[in-house]
Amino acid sequence: MSDRYNIDSHKLMYHPLEVAKWLTADTWEKKKKIYPVYVEISPYGGCNHRCTFCALDFMGYKNIALEESVLIETLNDMAKGGVKSVMFAGEGEPLLYKNLDKIVQHCSEVGIDSALTTNFVPVNRKSIDIFLKHCKWIKVSINAGSAKTYSQIHQTRSRDFDKVIENLQYAADIKRKNGYSCTLGAQMILLPDNKDEAVVLARIAKEIGLDYLVIKPYSQHLSSSNTKYAEVDYSSMLDIQDELKKFNDDKFGVVFRINTIKKYIVKKHSYEKCYSTPYFWAYLASNGDVYGCSAYLGDERFCYGNVYKDSFKNIWEGEKRKESVDFMENSLNIDGCRINCRMEHINEYLWRLKHPKEHDNFI
Repeated sequence: MSDRYNIDSHKLMYHPLEVAKWLTADTWEKKKKIYPVYVEISPYGGCNHRCTFCALDFMGYKNIALEESVLIETLNDMAKGGVKSVMFAGEGEPLLYKNLDKIVQHCSEVGIDSALTTNFVPVNRKSIDIFLKHCKWIKVSINAGSAKTYSQIHQTRSRDFDKVIENLQYAADIKRKNGYSCTLGAQMILLPDNKDEAVVLARIAKEIGLDYLVIKPYSQHLSSSNTKYAEVDYSSMLDIQDELKKFNDDKFGVVFRINTIKKYIVKKHSYEKCYSTPYFWAYLASNGDVYGCSAYLGDERFCYGNVYKDSFKNIWEGEKRKESVDFMENSLNIDGCRINCRMEHINEYLWRLKHPKEHDNFI
């Protein structure tokens, strides 16, 4: 099984019409109509954990939530514009948002694929059936293989480890019982603190009946107040990949993100311009702000408006996004950008399309 979902790569090449629109857009009238394929939504700003690696700690874990009616109307607007998928994650824990199960059901009704990234501790078991029925995938952040290490990294009570494992087992059982197609997985950010428990977690994940476990590298956010892992050295952790391969079969796979880890070791972009922003993805913050890049949350150059003040359509096709397009094309120096951002592989792909090589026509 391994990486059947292209987690350690990208999937933009499966959206050729959107890419073609971008390649041929030579005026703002054309560019403004290129809606994101994918949007990350932060429905709630607060969180029940304080993970030592949290990239968005600088957002302050504010206990604010998107108004349900505004979120529903925004999703309607996104669907009309051509947005194909949304992931509920963001600055806080999305499961602390009241009626998130109702929201993912609404996504299905308007034709948007939905997904959930969560620590899965505060999930209401009555909602699990709805999430599994309507989400395309659910990925749970479990950054240790033991309660002790989990509590140290997630900075929470050790019993939360047992709770998330119990919730995952319950979800896996419900999925099997009802034949739901939702992909159920877990994720560990590889750190010096937990590297010796990756194999343990893989064993647990497979025994539960999950579809996959992702092992990914840390990436330092530009604005994060935490720099504990800024200089983490992955060169000495690569052998873990060989130990994890033994868990792979046709039902379960460990996705050891070796391509992403190697990029973090090099710490250098292989492209010279960010082409993905502000086109193929977007970020909706818990206060209603719409951003073109989550690496620059709080930066007005990347904030195009607020859904409490205007529609997503007007924001996405508005003047502030036009200014951002001009800025990205002519002024941004990506040397100051985050290494291994979510769009890293996509930017490599788009850069290659914009810079054809001598024999490309010999297909």
